[in-house]
Amino acid sequence: MGVRKRYVLLSLLMFLSVITYLDRISISVAGPRMQKDLGLSPERWGWVLGIFALSYGLGAVPLGALGDRLGQRKMLANIVVWWSVFMGLTGLAVSFPILLVTRFLFGAGEAGAYPNISGSIARWFPADERARAQGSVWAASRVGGAVSPWLVVPLMAAIGWRGMFMIFGAVGLVWVIVWYGWYRDNPTLKAGLAEQEVVEIKASQNQKPASIPWRRLIRSRQLWMIMAMYWCYVWGSMFYLSWLHTYLVRGRGFTEAEMGGFSALPFLMGMVGNVAGGIMGDRLVRKMGLSLGRRIMGSSSLVATALFFLATALTHGKTSAIVLLSLGFGVMDCMLPSAWAICLDVGGEYSGAVSGAMNLAGSAGGFTCAVLFGYLVQAFKNYDVPLFVIAIMVMISAFLFWHLDPARPLLQSNGPCPEGGLECA
Repeated sequence: MGVRKRYVLLSLLMFLSVITYLDRISISVAGPRMQKDLGLSPERWGWVLGIFALSYGLGAVPLGALGDRLGQRKMLANIVVWWSVFMGLTGLAVSFPILLVTRFLFGAGEAGAYPNISGSIARWFPADERARAQGSVWAASRVGGAVSPWLVVPLMAAIGWRGMFMIFGAVGLVWVIVWYGWYRDNPTLKAGLAEQEVVEIKASQNQKPASIPWRRLIRSRQLWMIMAMYWCYVWGSMFYLSWLHTYLVRGRGFTEAEMGGFSALPFLMGMVGNVAGGIMGDRLVRKMGLSLGRRIMGSSSLVATALFFLATALTHGKTSAIVLLSLGFGVMDCMLPSAWAICLDVGGEYSGAVSGAMNLAGSAGGFTCAVLFGYLVQAFKNYDVPLFVIAIMVMISAFLFWHLDPARPLLQSNGPCPEGGLECA
């Protein structure tokens, strides 16, 4: 039959994921130099990092819901153009207020990326392939994180951090041209789609624009638990996405050149963790059932991650920091495919809205972590103290993940409601 079209789609989504994290993490890599050039204290730098998470969270739900209604083809094209423009404009920032506004608007665009990627996967992939598809997308994001220092440091040396932002902003515009020409929201409208693949992906599902039943969704206890789980989890991931590079330079004494090389290791481990987590997550689902398989994968990964954060905070030196943090990111990312697959499991045709709600909660946690990290560093004059707080939050996330039920849809339009549930109220 040749290469299945859904795998071509997955390649496009993976490349977008690389771009997303390349754009997002570049400011973290450039952080020490930008703080020096613009005269920013740790507290102010925390706000620069956190303002992205704030707008990212505010935009996640509406952009995810719009993707469900209007289709991911238009939505992803529009939001990638939006954030690419503000990525380039970051290089023109000359003061703290201007930098805050630019990063806020940049985050508002990126907010719709993963909810709409999830919506595309829900349209094109059968249930037993979704965790692997999500794992591949998130693994690609870690590739973006890994190559970011290898690209940013040489570019800053050659053209400065301002020119670097402008170059990265142009990359997303190229992706939009390819995406809009190739993708179709309804797989059956894609030229060359084989009949066998139509059967495999059940192409008739989730094709009509969905009117989001917000009142019913908001009354779902499980949706709130998913959001709480992700709010706590993102404390861990936000450290890597925002403070890692400054932590290595100012907390553990890495030079900029050393940081540029070694800071890629956690993201490479994250790439491995996402692929492994997606494969193991789907296998556990097939072997133990949807509910138990997803929960084992997510909770065990988060418990181990919390222990790695504690170990990092209790040790000293460059080697111990990079080894423990790399292992922590790799293990933590094993849960990510299962977490996003849960949104597809329980969300059905509203998976974009559910993914957006989860992303909204995570962004709120990321905003809190990014800002609080700077204040804790300033108060204690120590970069390890915040890691204790992060470890506690990740452990709480593990507890909440264990109490989710992926086999229980948030809304059921047909058949009886689960006993005692609010999901069909």
